[in-house]
Amino acid sequence: MAAEASDLPVVKLRDVVKVYDTGEVPFTALKGVDLDVYSGEFVGIIGKSGSGKTTLINMITGIDHPTSGEVIVGDTPVHRLGENALAKWRGRTVGVVFQFFQLLPTLTILENVLLPMDFCSMYAPRERVGHAMELLEQVELADQANKLPAALSGGQQQRAAIARALANDPPILAADEPTGNLDSKTAEAVFALFERLVEQHKTIIMVTHDNDLASRVRRALHVADGEIVEERIHRERHTG
Repeated sequence: MAAEASDLPVVKLRDVVKVYDTGEVPFTALKGVDLDVYSGEFVGIIGKSGSGKTTLINMITGIDHPTSGEVIVGDTPVHRLGENALAKWRGRTVGVVFQFFQLLPTLTILENVLLPMDFCSMYAPRERVGHAMELLEQVELADQANKLPAALSGGQQQRAAIARALANDPPILAADEPTGNLDSKTAEAVFALFERLVEQHKTIIMVTHDNDLASRVRRALHVADGEIVEERIHRERHTG
């Protein structure tokens, strides 16, 4: 019997190796990693600094390419895409959230959220502002839409960055230490937002140092020395 669509992984890594040429001695950041992530999962990636967890998420987003192995997201072999195709693919498929927000400082919060729509020609131009405002409403920032990032707190900037990552309604959100630069109360608010997005059937892959947050995702992967050394299931995945 054929598997249902919900039983097929939306992210597949097969024997992924990443070697960085750092001079005399190459550094192997990932050592033959295999990973499946399913639609609607909330997956945490934990590990010490230098363990390979950021490299792993960069494989999934196409920010970096594997030295060998395969990275398939949906039906797309991401490891084979050139830079131009990769940027367009990422803009539609994977929303990326960074630790330090990376909002463009000379654009308003609203303009930052509009940018991915313009880049990927998503939505009719007349619909974009309304869609961006809906996203800012969702992250409780509609009243800050016309301010520059510097006028916002760190937590507000991170929520704006999440709204930007959601601009083109990507099925997957990849977050690299999204709470790492926030106080505990603000980190909790960002995590709660992620939980709401998972309830809306987003797939979220989050790198974190925070073991408390990692214990609350559906599945936590512990990365050490470039390998997934432990997997903990906290809640069963629902299909259908």
